[in-house]
Amino acid sequence: MHTGTSVFDLLLPGDSRSLKEKRSYVRPIIAALKKFEVAVAEVGALDLHGRAEIGVAVVAADPAHVTEILDRCERLVANRPEAELLSVKRRWYGDDD
Repeated sequence: MHTGTSVFDLLLPGDSRSLKEKRSYVRPIIAALKKFEVAVAEVGALDLHGRAEIGVAVVAADPAHVTEILDRCERLVANRPEAELLSVKRRWYGDDD
């Protein structure tokens, strides 16, 4: 069993002045990521209106499949017009961990 995680650090538009407006940007991204059958949630910067951290986790039998799914998730987030992807942190966990 192999597991991989990614945390996407996002800069949201300047008009995101409330947590309600922030959710209006974050929810569609989370919904789009779910099509890859990953676990996904907002995991950081919860009280900041202009920033968001979204975490994704995937489990697979093959490490190449984990990498492929995380790559697809990253491309999806990077291509979203409503947010700027500032950074991505990835971690892999295998049978040895």
